[in-house]
Amino acid sequence: MTAINDLLTVMARLREPDYGCPWDQVQTYNSIAPSTLEEAYEVVDAIEQGDSQQLKEELGDLLFQVIFYSELGKEEQAFTFEQIVSDLTEKLIRRHPHVFPEGTLESRISPSVTPEDRRAMEREIKQAWELTKQQERDAKGCHSVMDDVPIAFPSLLRAQKLQKRAASVGFDWSDIDGVYQKLNEEMAELAEARESNDLAAVEDELGDVMFTLVNLARYLKVDAETACRKSSQKFEARFRVMESQALSDNVELSSLAERALDARWEMAKRKLMSTTADKANSAE
Repeated sequence: MTAINDLLTVMARLREPDYGCPWDQVQTYNSIAPSTLEEAYEVVDAIEQGDSQQLKEELGDLLFQVIFYSELGKEEQAFTFEQIVSDLTEKLIRRHPHVFPEGTLESRISPSVTPEDRRAMEREIKQAWELTKQQERDAKGCHSVMDDVPIAFPSLLRAQKLQKRAASVGFDWSDIDGVYQKLNEEMAELAEARESNDLAAVEDELGDVMFTLVNLARYLKVDAETACRKSSQKFEARFRVMESQALSDNVELSSLAERALDARWEMAKRKLMSTTADKANSAE
């Protein structure tokens, strides 16, 4: 714990009223919240880039956000870093009775439990997990399954969370065909709204289409936020290739007709696919 204690000391020094850092001294929960989101996304970016050194650095930056909040809590006598860690440890033990059968850190599953037995327990484990989380929500006064899904979540992530909560009590389609049918219905309603030239109606129906697409992703066992982020990255990479090729050809993309732009887009796709294939072959 020496490294953590050193970091806690650094944080306390930064917040010292007389000799601390002027910037750190004036920060609040609300003022650093945007930085927390930024650091979390930078962790995800480092993971998706496969850059372990960058990931180590970004995880440190994200940890510092936790340390900062704990210092603010300590100053207000609301909570400390030690209490954060203690509460987290207790929660993880409570939610994993299949690992800590007696609810203590020292307890273990009997060595007589075979891997086959543990696989058979998987469904029970999931049900117990959801039950434990619901009990925790009840203890907080959260009696709806929709409670405590953060408003600040990215919209696709929040949609998927809400849908999973609803599905946990049986409010769900029986199979994926129902999702496709619903998507077709929502697309038809969007077309009707567009014909009416009612922007508010278009926005409403487009939101329903997107919400249904998230449901489709859930049924396909795909994380909607991750899938959309990867598609954005793919689009950006292809467009950058288009820009680079246009610069080499001394051509302004804005001056090209639609057909010429489509041709360059397809060329960029082929170039990136070829580069990806080359990397895969060299790794073998």
